[in-house]
Amino acid sequence: MPIPEVEFIWMNGELVPWHEAKVHVLTHALHYGSGVFEGIRCYKTDRGPAVFRLTEHMRRLERSAKMYYMDIPYSVEQLRQATFDVVKANDLPECYIRPIVFRGYGEMGLFPLNSTIDVAIAAWPWGAYLGEEGIKHGVRAKTTSVQSLDHNAISPAAKACGQYLNSILAKVEVTKAGYDEAIMLNRNGYITQGSGENIFAVRDGKVATPFLADGVLEGLTRDAVLRVCASEHIRAEERTLSRSDLYLADEAFYTGTAAEVVPIREVDDHVIGEPGPVTRHIQQRFRAIVEARDEEFASYAELVS
Repeated sequence: MPIPEVEFIWMNGELVPWHEAKVHVLTHALHYGSGVFEGIRCYKTDRGPAVFRLTEHMRRLERSAKMYYMDIPYSVEQLRQATFDVVKANDLPECYIRPIVFRGYGEMGLFPLNSTIDVAIAAWPWGAYLGEEGIKHGVRAKTTSVQSLDHNAISPAAKACGQYLNSILAKVEVTKAGYDEAIMLNRNGYITQGSGENIFAVRDGKVATPFLADGVLEGLTRDAVLRVCASEHIRAEERTLSRSDLYLADEAFYTGTAAEVVPIREVDDHVIGEPGPVTRHIQQRFRAIVEARDEEFASYAELVS
């Protein structure tokens, strides 16, 4: 998707004009993928822009950096305020936000610990990741031949730049085959996630999503959906899921900060159908949360200040 330009990007402690936010061609992360990032959404509300679970996103960024021996030179609170500064400086009522921490210019080679650590936060207007029609009517998904990352190869617990090459291959494969999104399996053949989303299945009114230990990113929207289910007294569990669990599901959906809550209407040409009542209800509750209309989850909508 093309990135619409705005005026400023926060970079290493200051707001800089969009076209001046540059890195050297010998930046370590460009050669080795040595960076970590977050994807965050800011929503238009009656009380002004509100960022969905901003503090938790920045804490996860900090955890991802720790996995790769990267000490972020800013605190979570400083990164939180920098995000607010970017949103305000660009006068964005709603937007997508991309913080990134990466090893910078000055060192080359596979031992990275002497490299500088650079930090940037950008924000821009961005619509539904899998399309408005996908949110309304569901998407077509296909199991990809590209295997999910194994814990002993690259940790799925970190949201690191280089490991998303794996997701790119999965996304390209299924898109070229005419589908909207991928479903990835682990080395044991069980469901993990989409190319950039968590997965849920619904059967007989009960919601299920794969264990984190199966090779799944600890998604903040995933967590929010599980908490919504508990609030609504919808039976929900984490468990190992096979492909047949999706083929036989009454409903299925993806979750992610970029994707939000997206129904799956078809898996490997097995028709699930239009979004069902559980999916619709979760979508509606999620929308109320991110738009700061839900008192129970009021802390999830962090108003820009």
